[in-house]
Amino acid sequence: MAEFLAANGADGDAGFGMTSARTRERMVRQLRSAGIRNCRVLELMGALPRHVFIDEALSSRAYENTALPIGHGQTISQPYTVARMTEVLLDHGPLDTVLEIGTGSGYQTAILAMLAKRVYTVERVGSLLECARQRLRLQKLRNVRFKHADGFEGFPEYAPYSGILVTAAPPGVPRSLVGQLEVGGCMVLPIGDDREQALVKVVRTSQGYEHQFLERVSFVPLLGGVRR
Repeated sequence: MAEFLAANGADGDAGFGMTSARTRERMVRQLRSAGIRNCRVLELMGALPRHVFIDEALSSRAYENTALPIGHGQTISQPYTVARMTEVLLDHGPLDTVLEIGTGSGYQTAILAMLAKRVYTVERVGSLLECARQRLRLQKLRNVRFKHADGFEGFPEYAPYSGILVTAAPPGVPRSLVGQLEVGGCMVLPIGDDREQALVKVVRTSQGYEHQFLERVSFVPLLGGVRR
């Protein structure tokens, strides 16, 4: 993480105008006001340049607390959602290996990569996966393994995981993903349909799993299959 912060000018005014460090600091203040308390999460959200994970035409909106389109019917989640899901996952315990379902722009992937020893991320849209891979390489984050596959399948080759984060909403908790958690591991995901969704925390136990409702959310649906 120290290498990343140094490379991205965490102590300077990296960027300009709507992509400047001051703009990121304002976003962090908004996150703190919204209830985000984990200092490591807030530090990384302020250091990571969100504008490089979206189309240049939308860069002036990069640090607004809103989801933005990234193509293929997908979005980059609003900063609060990224911070909230990461905070829940991190507060459950130390992160060794983490599985992310839905690489998307790579922004959430990058945050996880600065907190965990190793991140395994799955994306069904090949072109999004390749763009995310390039972005993380430019950010000098090298502890991520990518897979172009159906997110419902997960990444069983490297299971079990201490944490799983799902960035799109299945109708219910996928048993295939819970099965890739280590006992005591935590998964954070939205579940529901286009009418109503909830963010939930799922903990695997020796008998099955326990889940906890966190808050109402709105995500794109988790779809099966793969695309180029």
